[in-house]
Amino acid sequence: MAGILLRRPLLAQLTINGTPHEVDAPSDMPLLWVIRDLIGLTGTRFGCGKGLCGACTVHVDGMAMRACITPVALAEGKTVTTIEGLGTDGLHPLQQAWIAHGVPQCGFCQSGQLMSAAALLKLNPRPTDADIDAAMSGNICRCGTYLRIRAGIRDAARALAPPPEPPEVEAPEAGTELRDSEATPAEGAPQ
Repeated sequence: MAGILLRRPLLAQLTINGTPHEVDAPSDMPLLWVIRDLIGLTGTRFGCGKGLCGACTVHVDGMAMRACITPVALAEGKTVTTIEGLGTDGLHPLQQAWIAHGVPQCGFCQSGQLMSAAALLKLNPRPTDADIDAAMSGNICRCGTYLRIRAGIRDAARALAPPPEPPEVEAPEAGTELRDSEATPAEGAPQ
């Protein structure tokens, strides 16, 4: 019965937002309930319970996963990041962009939206609008703020992207270098 998780007690070792946790839970208990009920971090939301709405999105070893359908046994020994751990030194650039664009209305889906967007920017630091739409298509916003979400992701991508490499300057060929005495000043430059 490969691939089937049996309902057995599990003493799971998880690192959540940088803090190690040992939880005693059935192996098939959804990670969402471990995070919310056993650890006490309530920023990750329950939406549909089927992995379709994205409200429960967390990162497991850096990959966006739906916590409502991920058994805790699959997260055993891995690093989990929730919305509470997204901005390690204050607000994450995505959170700042969300505020600047007034993305949240009811706010229910926002933790999942932010976690999906953070996973996108980690994999693709310069996404196109099509990339953003594809990556975020599994996250439902009841209030319909999709255009603001896209704008926030674009702004955060600019804030997070490494600066572009400076263009390479070709060295002059040997023997073509001008000495200071041979250089002519630009027109209008003081001599």
